[in-house]
Amino acid sequence: MAPFRYRAVSASGELLRGEMQAASADEVITRLQDLGHVALDAQPAGAATGLGQWLRRGPLDAAALAQFTLQLGTLLRAGQPLDRALSLLAELPEGMRARRLIERLRERVRGGAALSQALEDEHGAFSRLYVSLVRAGEASGRTDEALLRLAEHLERAAELRGAVINALVYPAFLLVGVLGALVLLLTYVVPQFVPIFASMDVPLPWITRAVLALGDGLRHWGWLLLLALIAAGFGLAARLRDPAQRLAFDARLLRAPVLGSLLLKIETARMARTLGTLLGNGVPLLAALTISRQVAGNRALDAALGEAVEAVKQGLGLSAALAPTQRLPRLALAMMQVGEESGTLEAMLLRVADTYDTETRRSIDRLLAALVPVLTVVMTVLVGLIMLAILLPLLSLTSGIQ
Repeated sequence: MAPFRYRAVSASGELLRGEMQAASADEVITRLQDLGHVALDAQPAGAATGLGQWLRRGPLDAAALAQFTLQLGTLLRAGQPLDRALSLLAELPEGMRARRLIERLRERVRGGAALSQALEDEHGAFSRLYVSLVRAGEASGRTDEALLRLAEHLERAAELRGAVINALVYPAFLLVGVLGALVLLLTYVVPQFVPIFASMDVPLPWITRAVLALGDGLRHWGWLLLLALIAAGFGLAARLRDPAQRLAFDARLLRAPVLGSLLLKIETARMARTLGTLLGNGVPLLAALTISRQVAGNRALDAALGEAVEAVKQGLGLSAALAPTQRLPRLALAMMQVGEESGTLEAMLLRVADTYDTETRRSIDRLLAALVPVLTVVMTVLVGLIMLAILLPLLSLTSGIQ
């Protein structure tokens, strides 16, 4: 017997944490399932957590994980035994680390472990949501269907993440270029004119004096400004570790004029797709809501889901439970209500996710259409002001000579 830490969701939707003496993690999971709980994970009490677990993440990126999941689900749907399917998949990856990971899964399965336990033993290579969905599929005898649904979920999530990242690459490079050009002008180009202005003995305009002072300050105290920015970043990170401060900050983010609307669409799509996928794999609504809180990236929405869990316990439907929180868009709530009334909540949640995935891409396109010209105009104006500050004394000198 050895101590195992576990996380599970009760039939009432409560998140359970604790330790249990057992011979193996499989025994812990079996006991939790016998008690009517949905097991999220079970690992030895001395297993790595936090940074140690992060450093042990597996070699599969988002795209490779989605492909592996789809291939495994397809092979199982075709009637292949699990160990045979894993043997076939072990020959496909080009990377040695990915191949070894699949081989370890195969050996654990051949040793009698369930697939969910084999995945969980990788400690971080597969998310809690991933393991929970596979475990729910095993409990219902539909592992292949669970994997195929999970593959679709991962592909859609990867597409949305890729769209956001690709859309932000060009503005990020443009912003770095703008800041780099300004710093170069102020710290290197402008100081070259200081001796010239001093020798001309002409009064300098206020804009020239301001630009020279700014360039001199950056050249001599730029390192102090950089340290101050780094310290401010660490200070903000430390402040956000306080749950109350993080909740208030995330709530303000959702109310931001432009960014808040975009973040709300992204989080709504993620929450709806996760919840719809869980319900489609036979996870009860209360347990699905609790598990969905684990993937919420915004603490304000996480708190809203927590309130919804309590309301559902009182007998309310999903849309009626989420409406008082005033966090989710009205269209999403209306679509959930239609799904509940027609008995197609799981399909309607996936449709909500598709709708807000599309809205997110449109919002990003509109944002970029405005952001790139704005950055270009701002850079042009700032460079123009710097050049004007340099040219005005020269023009004044020329006028005096004439």
